[in-house]
Amino acid sequence: MELNLLTPTRWVDYELIDCGGGRKLERFGRVVTARPEPQALWAPSLSEGEWEARAGAVFRKNRGSEERGEWVLKRGTPQQWSIDYAGEGGWRIRLRLGLTSFKHVGVFPEQAANWDYIYETVRRLRGAGVERPAVLNLFAYTGGASLAACAAGAEVTHVDSVRQTVTWSRENMEASGLEGIRWVVEDAMKFVRREVRRGHRYHGIVLDPPSYGRGPEGEKWVLEEQIGEMLALCAELLEETGCFVVLNLYSMGLSALLARTLAESAFPQAAGAEVGQGELYVADGAGKRLPLGVFLRFRRLFG
Repeated sequence: MELNLLTPTRWVDYELIDCGGGRKLERFGRVVTARPEPQALWAPSLSEGEWEARAGAVFRKNRGSEERGEWVLKRGTPQQWSIDYAGEGGWRIRLRLGLTSFKHVGVFPEQAANWDYIYETVRRLRGAGVERPAVLNLFAYTGGASLAACAAGAEVTHVDSVRQTVTWSRENMEASGLEGIRWVVEDAMKFVRREVRRGHRYHGIVLDPPSYGRGPEGEKWVLEEQIGEMLALCAELLEETGCFVVLNLYSMGLSALLARTLAESAFPQAAGAEVGQGELYVADGAGKRLPLGVFLRFRRLFG
């Protein structure tokens, strides 16, 4: 079994400048941020003075909190701005970024490697005669994967439990000159259970489940307890052939082999499919490779 290491290769508007000491220094367009990164266990390559000189926005965690905090901004650093991503094949999207109290900025840059895969796979399905492949994006955040599928000509259903995040995703769609995505604000498990009862089917399913989460009505999500049921339900929603799945896992300690075993246990469609698994990473200016999650993806195309 081959493990793949994937990283974005075409993103002019993103750069990991340095990482280490539990932090990362990144450039998103014209804005440079410094924020916590628990996987950066080594020493940074740049001095503290260089970090301070470059960073326009620095995230400081609140005392007693592992997640929440606030951004300290230099004069002239915006709270919101936009960047572009130009993928393989000439497709392009625009993403609005913003500084949130959870240290996030509205995009996970390492996911660009999956966006190109999604775009290519949808195009291949259309070339094989599926006029509008149906793609379901669960735990969809601000919609990079939804935009990639939409840009390729898919009929996209975007599901996230946070209304403000779905609104953010819609803004990204409009800024990218796209239209027609179906927006659903709901607990992902509730949604897939209902879709199974309705007998709906999808050609592609993308899953970005968090370790822990809450639905809009307080529904509890714990990945280790519920991922098995979630994948089994998704297998019922997935077409038998002419189909694909992208699964991302971010929890520290979860492996690509675990992701593959989960998927192969849940999806009969994975048998005989083109399967890939491995780690997503970004390299900094000194060449240090920062791991940012594991992935499993398979596609079973016609012929």
